[in-house]
Amino acid sequence: MSMAAATAPSINAHQLLVFLLQIGVLLGCAVLLGRIAAWFGLPALVGELTAGVLLGPSVFGSLLPAVSAWLLPPDPGQAELTGAVAQVGVLLLVAITGAHIDLELVRRRRRAVGLVSLGSIVLPLGLGLSMGFLLPDALMAPGVGRPVFALFVGVAIAVSALPVIAKTLLDMRLLHRDVGQMIIGAAAVSDVVGWLLLSVVSAAVVHAGLDAGSLLLSVGVLLAVVTATLLAMLALGRRVEKAESRLGVTVVVALVALAAAGTHALGMEPILGAFLCGLLISSAGTAARRVLDSLRPFVVSVLAPLYFVTAGMRVDLAALAHLPVLIAAVTTILVGTLAKFAGGYAGARLCRFGRTESLAIGAGLNARGVVEIVVASVGLQLGVLTNATYTIVVLLAVVTSVVAPATLRVAMRRTTVTTAERDRERGFIGHSG
Repeated sequence: MSMAAATAPSINAHQLLVFLLQIGVLLGCAVLLGRIAAWFGLPALVGELTAGVLLGPSVFGSLLPAVSAWLLPPDPGQAELTGAVAQVGVLLLVAITGAHIDLELVRRRRRAVGLVSLGSIVLPLGLGLSMGFLLPDALMAPGVGRPVFALFVGVAIAVSALPVIAKTLLDMRLLHRDVGQMIIGAAAVSDVVGWLLLSVVSAAVVHAGLDAGSLLLSVGVLLAVVTATLLAMLALGRRVEKAESRLGVTVVVALVALAAAGTHALGMEPILGAFLCGLLISSAGTAARRVLDSLRPFVVSVLAPLYFVTAGMRVDLAALAHLPVLIAAVTTILVGTLAKFAGGYAGARLCRFGRTESLAIGAGLNARGVVEIVVASVGLQLGVLTNATYTIVVLLAVVTSVVAPATLRVAMRRTTVTTAERDRERGFIGHSG
């Protein structure tokens, strides 16, 4: 017993106290600002991200540094406790979203999903590459080649954020709409391509240059992961429908975790595995989806807000005090926002969507959010970005996550609800309580 006690990992009383206080304070602020955002007609997500910014170094850390250092210490071990809980929340959120995608609609409009996602990736990627070659050398990390830096800037501008888009559509009750389904489908494709491009940048940094072999290997691994996950989860997912409700919840959470672990172990984002798991649970039948839906109130009300408020805390606005950084930030935000919107709008128009629907699709795909923050963190860890460039990329994520829902709401006011959308909404709300 003494040997077990000596080797078993544990947290001390102070760490537990700080962890519990963090959960209470972060959730309390997220709920409060989320309701204020809703009062102004914005999704709760806007308030949750804002709560993170206020609790981060930009405001709380500057006004009350001693209190901030005690409640939110820089110790990685302490931060990882809250981060782990938040990560579980976003994985379940993405799985729930995947389970409510109308696969038949996506199949019928696969050409539209492909064109919309293509437009929302190619145009921002091209403009981002161009911007990467024009930004000042001071924003590049030492020892990084200009092509690698430009490619990373392009990826950062091209990505969307499936978790943020999912939360926005859920908050605004738009997931059941055809436009919402199109946005989620295109965002899923955009996410897959974004992580693939990020792996290319990583390989370029490791090999000190762009390597065609690394690109082919990344594509091969991606295809293998998607194929293997679909086959394995389809075989397991069908058994969920036969399970009792309590056992079904356990099985569903285990499947989501295992799917996320599988993609993560192969060097890809765990979010991709969770999303694929949700799709396969949906294909297993209504009963299987109902099991996952039983988790939705807790995930949407507790775990997801915790994830988004911790993401907002990464923002440090003090870096914008330097004029070159401020100019670069404004330029990046303008180019990134307009390029993503124009790309999604053009893709939707090519698919013969109406003008109003195309505006809504372009607006919805503009949210970059937490995925952008993850990309920025990877860039910082790889030594591609400086702290100033990291701040610019994160600021783009926060601004687009705030602006996109407001623009989407304005665009959707002019669209009418179809009978099929009402039926889909009844199925969605009826199973989520």
